[in-house]
Amino acid sequence: MSAYDQNNIFAKILRGEIPNDTVYEDDHVLAFNDIAPQAPIHILVIPKGAYVSIDDFGANASADEIKAFHAAIAKIIEQKNLKTDGFRVISNTGRHGGQEVPHYHAHILAGKKLGPMLSA
Repeated sequence: MSAYDQNNIFAKILRGEIPNDTVYEDDHVLAFNDIAPQAPIHILVIPKGAYVSIDDFGANASADEIKAFHAAIAKIIEQKNLKTDGFRVISNTGRHGGQEVPHYHAHILAGKKLGPMLSA
């Protein structure tokens, strides 16, 4: 695993250097609308701690951070009323997984039928 890059775009957003369209925030989590949405609803959920990937987060985040992250996703799903028609939560990791920003994050996608999880 590579070292955390303090200059990645999400680190800059967390420091307030780049604006975002905040959907949810608490002591451990920031969630905001994606600037290049892949679905009518496309929200990025990021921990405020410096974690590169889901495995880094799982191995090194505190129990409070892990709980807050998953609770934030649940709260956003409730606030956006996504349970009825469904949604998808994705976390890409590494080059082969399609991770574009080296800061752990999850995508909440909803608002239309999303189709197959992968296409060849």
